[in-house]
Amino acid sequence: MNGMSLQDKVVLVTGAGGGIGRDLAIALAAQGARVVVNDLGASVTGEGQDRSRAQAVVDEIQSAGGEATANGDSVADWAAAHRMVEQALDTFGRIDAVINNAGILRDRFFHNMSADEWRAVIDVHLNGTFFVSRAAAPHFKAQQSGAYIHMTSTSGLIGNYGQANYSAAKLGIVALSKSIALDMAKFGVRSNCISPFAYSRMIGSIPTDTPDQQARVERLQRMQTHHIAPLAVYLASDAAREVTAQIFAVRANEIFLISQNRPVRSLHNSNGWTPQTIAERVIPAMKPSFYKLERSPDVFDWDPV
Repeated sequence: MNGMSLQDKVVLVTGAGGGIGRDLAIALAAQGARVVVNDLGASVTGEGQDRSRAQAVVDEIQSAGGEATANGDSVADWAAAHRMVEQALDTFGRIDAVINNAGILRDRFFHNMSADEWRAVIDVHLNGTFFVSRAAAPHFKAQQSGAYIHMTSTSGLIGNYGQANYSAAKLGIVALSKSIALDMAKFGVRSNCISPFAYSRMIGSIPTDTPDQQARVERLQRMQTHHIAPLAVYLASDAAREVTAQIFAVRANEIFLISQNRPVRSLHNSNGWTPQTIAERVIPAMKPSFYKLERSPDVFDWDPV
C-alpha cells in the first residue's frame, strides 16, 4: 500500500449527506476508505431531521463497490458524537480519520442576532467539532495514529457581514485544531483545517438583490464542491503524516496556505508607556501595518481559476 492509499482506513465524515461532505465521502471511498457517512438531515438553519440523506450517499458508495455505513446523529450532542465513533468501531473495527464538516447557518447582523441564533451555530460548528474530535481521541491515542480535518471559513479567517456566530465558530475551530495538533503530536496524531470556497446549500441563500451580490453568487457558482475532496483525501492519508497544525484553503483549482497570527510590528520603551506616548508614538508607527476592515470577497477579489 502506498502512502496515498486509504485502503482499509476508516473515516468518519460529518455533514456528509450533501454538498462538500458528500463529495468527501465519495472521494474517500473511491480511494479505498471505509466511510461513516454522518448527516442529521436538517435544513441549512438546523431544523428537522432526514436520515435518508446519509443513506443515499451510502447507497451511492456501495453501488460503486465501496464500503460505507450511515449515521443520523447530531454532532451537537456529546453522547451522539460518541455513538458515531462507536459505530465506526462496531462496523469496521477501527477509526483512522475524522472530517468535521457538519454545519448550519443562522445569519443575522450582530446587532440583531438573538441568543438562540448564536448558540445554535456555535453548538453545531464549534461544540460539534470538539465533541466528535474528542470522541475519537482515545482511539487515536491507543493506536498511536490518526488524522483530524476540520472545515473552517474565510468568514472567520478574514470576516463577513451578518455572520458573527458563524465567524466566531469557524475561527474557534482553527484554535481548536492547533490545540489538538499540539496536544496529540506525541501520539502520532495530526490536525489540519481546510477553508473551502464552494457553492453549496450552506451559501445558496446569499441574496442577489444588487449587481454586486449577483456577481458574487455567479463567481461562487463556478467553485464546485468536488474541488475540496482531493486535499481532504491527501490529508487523511499516510502521505500527510508530517503535515499538521496548518490552515489550507481551496478555491476551484487554487490551493492556499493561510497565514497564522504572529507579531507584525513592535516598539519598546524602557520607561514604559502612557496613553499619551502610545497615541504619539506607537499608533503612528504601527498604523501603516494595520489591517483594513475587509471581508473575504475583498481579499479574494479575482475570479476563481
